Amino acid sequence: MKKSILLGGLAAAVTLLPVAAFADLTSQIAIAKTHAGLAAKATTIDAVHMHLHHALNCLVGPQGADFDKTNENPCAKAGNGIQADGASAAMVAPAIAATKTGLADNDLAGAQKDAMAAAAAIAKIPAK
Repeated sequence: MKKSILLGGLAAAVTLLPVAAFADLTSQIAIAKTHAGLAAKATTIDAVHMHLHHALNCLVGPQGADFDKTNENPCAKAGNGIQADGASAAMVAPAIAATKTGLADNDLAGAQKDAMAAAAAIAKIPAK
């Protein structure tokens, strides 16, 4: 009986924890960096832009102003976005800026260079 009450209380406490408590910032950073890296190595501008959208979606999360619902969010199962899950806005801003610059660039070589800059900026974001 005591064991059932204890387990029931534990389950209730876990249910009340905010979603951010389950966020995996380390995984989100790794996923965003991977997609920026894929963008840097992509051989078409469409592929560069697609992977940069994925990286940006990981950075800002679904509630972010720059989130693009028309593109995949590869971080959806890892959390709510790197910035939303607690990374410093000052640390995330350079990665967002580089990603957005790459998305605005329609020159393949230029967008690839921006993607490399985004990957480097993402790598500097601490996972806390």
